[in-house]
Amino acid sequence: MAKTTTPRKKTSSLSGPAQVAEFIQTTSHPLKPAVEQVRDIILSVDKAITEHIKWNAPSFCFDGDDRITFNLSKNDRILLIFHRGAKVKDSKNKEPLIEDTTGLLEWLAPDRGVVKFQSIEDVADKNAALKKVVKLWLAATSGQ
Repeated sequence: MAKTTTPRKKTSSLSGPAQVAEFIQTTSHPLKPAVEQVRDIILSVDKAITEHIKWNAPSFCFDGDDRITFNLSKNDRILLIFHRGAKVKDSKNKEPLIEDTTGLLEWLAPDRGVVKFQSIEDVADKNAALKKVVKLWLAATSGQ
C-alpha cells in the first residue's frame, strides 16, 4: 500500500490554525473527513489548545508544548500520538502517566500513548472517550 503524501509548503508565515487548515485542505489522505472530525474534537476540549504543523501533520499544544500529534503515514488509519513534547522529559515513573479508564490509549511508553481510528464512524464512536483522554492528558502534562 502506498504512503499518503501531502505536498510540503512553506507554512512558517501562516498562523498555526492557518497552517493546519491549509494542510487539511491539501492532504490526499483517504480519511481526511475523520482527521477534520478529530481536530474539532480536540480543539473543543479547551480554548487554550493551540495547533500547528509538526512532523508534517497537525499537532496540538498546551502550555506552549506539543501534547498530541497526528501520524498520517498510513492510508488505512489515523494515529493520534499523546506525548509530553519534543524534548525528552525525565520520567522516573514506570506506570502510565494517566489512568485511562476508557481503554482508548495503547501505551507505547509510560508517557506516550496512541489512539487509532479506522474510519469517521470510529471517530464518532470514540468521541466521548477521546474528549476524556485529552482532558486527562492535558491535566497530567501541564506545568512539566
